[in-house]
Amino acid sequence: MKAVRFHEVGGPEVLHYEDVDIPTPGPGQVRVRVAASAFNAADNGMRAGFLPIPVQLPHVPGYDVSGTVDALGEGVADLHVEDAVIGFLPMERDGGAAQHVIAPADALVAAPTTIPLPDAAALPSVALTAWQALFDDGKLTSGQRVLINGAGGVVGKYATALAKRAGVHVVATASPRSAEAVRAAGADEVVDHTTTDLLSAVQEQVDVLLNLAPIDPERFTELVALVRDGGKVVSTTAFMATPGDETRGVSAATVFVLPHRERLAELVSLVDSGALHVEVTRRIALADLPALHAEAAAGRIPGKVIVLPE
Repeated sequence: MKAVRFHEVGGPEVLHYEDVDIPTPGPGQVRVRVAASAFNAADNGMRAGFLPIPVQLPHVPGYDVSGTVDALGEGVADLHVEDAVIGFLPMERDGGAAQHVIAPADALVAAPTTIPLPDAAALPSVALTAWQALFDDGKLTSGQRVLINGAGGVVGKYATALAKRAGVHVVATASPRSAEAVRAAGADEVVDHTTTDLLSAVQEQVDVLLNLAPIDPERFTELVALVRDGGKVVSTTAFMATPGDETRGVSAATVFVLPHRERLAELVSLVDSGALHVEVTRRIALADLPALHAEAAAGRIPGKVIVLPE
């Protein structure tokens, strides 16, 4: 089969589109015939060696995947050959940038039925990130207020929709290009961060500040003033510390997304009910993945990209 792998960490040039053996599932595993994998920023960091996630080389990137089960390992009883599935694969193991991938059976759930199977690869880790940030780390509940900085990105739109569905008042920052999509996702207030000072625009303090965007550390610290006493600051920007304010009981948390099968199944049901929209901004062939990594290394990857193996 064809796969993209890196045999050493480094720049995009370490990625190779090559022939590899079709893998065989072991106990508790299944083999998935890949419909698509999704590109994530962490794939870039893992390839470059920036993220402290131990991988065995050579490594196939792409930990978000959709596809069809085509072989079962010993002891797998709740999945069947030809089941359409999606999953957030263990990041330290080979991913879905290949024609087939081995997955733990307990990492997979039934795919959404209302969208094309390849597009479903865009859902798992980003939607789980949004949920974890809001409700596990942020502890948001109905009637509270959240400020989502960077709501125009893929995680931001999921976070906006999930927060609104939970009865949370959503204040969101967005550029003019993404403002309408953020409103459509459910934001109650949208602040144009390109023209408006956030500190003056937010008139009422929030319970949670969720930061999803690159931001100057000093500016990030200033924004903590927008959080009420006893509130929370949550961020997905793992490359810098998340600020809090101990004097006011404002706690800080940095999101490191974790797999969660039951939650992923619930997110799938929200997609099928129309409550969540799966965004795919671009589709590329597997052979073009090294070039996509080069774009990402240069900071030029907008939206959500899925990778098609055939």
